[in-house]
Amino acid sequence: MSGPASLIEAEWTTRRDAHTARVENLVGDYLTGRGRGNTHPVLDFLFTYYSHRPGQLRRWNPGHGIVLTGDRAGEYAEFASYEQVQTDWGVGYRVRSDLVERRRSSIEFILGLLTATAERAPLLGCFGLHEWAMVYRGGISAQRHEQVPLRLGRDGTDAVVDSMTLRCTHYDAFRFFTPDATPRNALTLSPESRLGSEQPGCIHASMDLYKWCYKLGPLIDSEFLTDCFELALHARTIDMRASPYDLSDYDLEPIRIETAAGRAEYVRAQGELSTEAAPLRSALMARCQNLLIGGEFGDGLTAE
Repeated sequence: MSGPASLIEAEWTTRRDAHTARVENLVGDYLTGRGRGNTHPVLDFLFTYYSHRPGQLRRWNPGHGIVLTGDRAGEYAEFASYEQVQTDWGVGYRVRSDLVERRRSSIEFILGLLTATAERAPLLGCFGLHEWAMVYRGGISAQRHEQVPLRLGRDGTDAVVDSMTLRCTHYDAFRFFTPDATPRNALTLSPESRLGSEQPGCIHASMDLYKWCYKLGPLIDSEFLTDCFELALHARTIDMRASPYDLSDYDLEPIRIETAAGRAEYVRAQGELSTEAAPLRSALMARCQNLLIGGEFGDGLTAE
């Protein structure tokens, strides 16, 4: 059995620096603004509803099975998820060899959910109404973005929901519906229904690829995690453009799903996002499969 891949210092520091620059380009201006008290309906969500913080996104990890060598690899000694190993080429650091077994149930769940999702045809007729259902007949207290107004006002927003059918397939959106909106949904969703209802046309199912990556922590390489973050950024932008909120102050042009033209625009955007997400979903499934079938390392490598 061959030993694990190893990266010399010049290789892994180059990759790490490129990753840091990429993340800075994505969120640097946002973090500067946040430090001044500014808010943003897209990026705030990606760092609050999702529990992965900007500093965690910036931190580069090579993924499972990669040994970092060289003097600077000792920087990883401070992370509990890393272990020191002795290789034929000297001391190195890698993600802990027991982490896969400790995360096995999570890996199996994520793989099962992604597989079930990928096997279904995308459904593109929800028109992003989940955000509207979250404020439906709920008054000012139901507005999740209190600092911005509703484009059509509360009565106008309610009228849009009244005029269409709610077809949400994603439990983590459905669970925020107002009490009056919940029974209007075509499906009754629950945590247990995820395997039976998740489908690849759902914007939130695409967005959640980022969540499943960071839930697996340093087992997933940071370059791929950031690919999924960029997808989530795209998805949330569509999500907010189709929402009932007036986000003109954030330069987010609305997708007016209360009109036929707006609904057609939303379906196009939703379909394009589903196509963009498909290879990332497949790649994450492959990573999960590789983690589950991978064995212990050998050939000149021992944990200290």
